Amino acid sequence: MPVLSVLDLSPIVAGSDAGAALRNSRDLLRHAEALGYHRYWMAEHHNMPGIASSATAVALAYAAEGSTRIRIGAGGIMLPNHAPLVIAEQFGTLASLFPGRVDLGLGRAPGTDQMTARALRRTLAGGGADTFPQDVLELMAYFEPAEPDQGIRAVPGAGTRVPVLILGSSLYGAQLAAALGLPFAFASHFAPGDLDEALLIYRRTFRPSATLERPYAIVACNVHCADTDEEARFLFTSQQQSFVNLRSGQPGPLPPPREGFLETLDPAWRAMLLRTLTFAFVGSPATVREGLRGFAERTQADEIIVAGAIFDHEARKRSYTLAAEAAAGLTRAAA
Repeated sequence: MPVLSVLDLSPIVAGSDAGAALRNSRDLLRHAEALGYHRYWMAEHHNMPGIASSATAVALAYAAEGSTRIRIGAGGIMLPNHAPLVIAEQFGTLASLFPGRVDLGLGRAPGTDQMTARALRRTLAGGGADTFPQDVLELMAYFEPAEPDQGIRAVPGAGTRVPVLILGSSLYGAQLAAALGLPFAFASHFAPGDLDEALLIYRRTFRPSATLERPYAIVACNVHCADTDEEARFLFTSQQQSFVNLRSGQPGPLPPPREGFLETLDPAWRAMLLRTLTFAFVGSPATVREGLRGFAERTQADEIIVAGAIFDHEARKRSYTLAAEAAAGLTRAAA
């Protein structure tokens, strides 16, 4: 069984606020560390009323306070929104506060709508997504030890050698990660269509680098685990509602679960949910165990990162507890 990690979008639930969401994220990180999860990632999104992790480095610094072992990082930072030097300074600061535990996943998409991407203003001076490979290399260079005559350096950042990973939801990220010899993480928790081909391209074309000798693949999935299949399916309706709201142009806070939600949907919306959430494992520990088993066998991934937007925070923590137990059962069975 691959190692298991956590992807947290710091959901703002209906009737609450961003402060509560971030406090819940800190609690979840500590919980994940106690359960033995390998890493904890937050993701950059903007103009999303239901996501509190837009200032990702700031949120990570807060969430990781008091933790001691679990790796922390971004999954990811949307680099076209930023100057590479700024991100090097932000994650160099995190690496100074949490030495040896910080990594940085980089994505090419804006993580928002085009109007908001323009408001972020990065593309007014830079090339945006068109210069993504060059921006990745520039950012990585800032993490190297500074040369004596180097005119621009990241402070903090220089010499921290923060590990960089490439994120993707299409084939582009797989090709770039392979060309640069970097780990690759695929966003199959919401964009499953190209997963198999992306992994194939990444592994076939991978070029060893100074930082990575062989391909390292991370795949993402959604997990909603509860004591029974029925309870887990009920909890899952919050995320289903959220996806429908987003795709219909009405994003908002994460709604409470709703009995019979799928039965109220037009067939076209149900089909969208089935496509988008192909890799959502929802049910009791036994059900989730079989889902994770099949996902691991299909992808042969080195790591599975688990997302799970659940309205009730204690139920979300319980879901991660049961998922860790399910994965541990697979590991023991394979040993």
